[in-house]
Amino acid sequence: MGGGDLVAKWTKRDHPHTGTELCPEGSRLYAHALRAGRIPRTDVEAAPCLMDLALLHPDPDDAQWLRPVPPSVALAQRLNPIEREITEQRRLSIELAELFEPFMDISTQETSPAHSITVLEGLDRINAALDLATAQCQTEMLTVQPSGHRRPENRLLEGLERDKPLIERGVRIRTLYQHTARFSPDRLAYADQFTDGKVEYRTIDELVERLIICDETVAFIPVREDRQVALELRHPGLVRYLVRVFEFIWNRAVPLTAGAPYETAPDGITDIQHSIAKLLVEGHVDEAIARRLGMNVRTCRAHIAKLASVLGSGSRAQLGYLIAQSGILEKAQGGQGGDHS
Repeated sequence: MGGGDLVAKWTKRDHPHTGTELCPEGSRLYAHALRAGRIPRTDVEAAPCLMDLALLHPDPDDAQWLRPVPPSVALAQRLNPIEREITEQRRLSIELAELFEPFMDISTQETSPAHSITVLEGLDRINAALDLATAQCQTEMLTVQPSGHRRPENRLLEGLERDKPLIERGVRIRTLYQHTARFSPDRLAYADQFTDGKVEYRTIDELVERLIICDETVAFIPVREDRQVALELRHPGLVRYLVRVFEFIWNRAVPLTAGAPYETAPDGITDIQHSIAKLLVEGHVDEAIARRLGMNVRTCRAHIAKLASVLGSGSRAQLGYLIAQSGILEKAQGGQGGDHS
């Protein structure tokens, strides 16, 4: 086994350095070689990184000794390939900029279909796009925030960090929650952070999906239930349509400060139970009803049980029939609606 093989094996096993590292023993030996002018080859076997980094070279007068390469020369040898790479990257950057420059004006025209719909995959990319849109938002942000019975505290903190800079810029924020948000202390505390008249919260019994709109120019909607894929919409027609959908729901929602909307009607059925009755008649299962009304399944089933008790139902099939016969859905529809603005 030759000396070169020995150095290679030691380098891999005991000295896993990169091109910018030098072990303590190597530093000591290199400094000693610089002061003495040369160093015995046997002394360097403990620090093969000195040869790997080309800090020593054989003494032409005596093969048993090694001479140090001056630090300025060693540094130049290391910097030259880096500087060549930097120069090459700069050249490529200039070429790419020249390649795409003629298309910049075309892509910014409103009639261009480019980027009208962008698919965002992964939470990092979705959040990056949301951060950019909110940073550019100057007038108004509209949000629809359906959720289950509980929203993680870290999600609320993220929302707080995103909303505060908007409010400081004078941006108006309007947010829609489900009625169940009124029973979430964390969410109520979050809403209490903002007393400015430019921030408004309203609730409604049922919301379909999340929606965020900035300045009526860009909208974000989820694609999958796990919210790992979203669409960024910049088509003016699509965004205007979503704004109208938001306004339609907003005008039928109740201000968060108006108190709980779950009063019991004269027929003994609460508003939320009217909403559940409507979804039951439409054929939705408990899990779907809970998701659409923003509550957990156990709470949903408790409401269904109370509804069945009031109507005198002994089975799920009979409950649907009794709901239809009771006329409570017509009463509920007659009491809904109205502009709360």
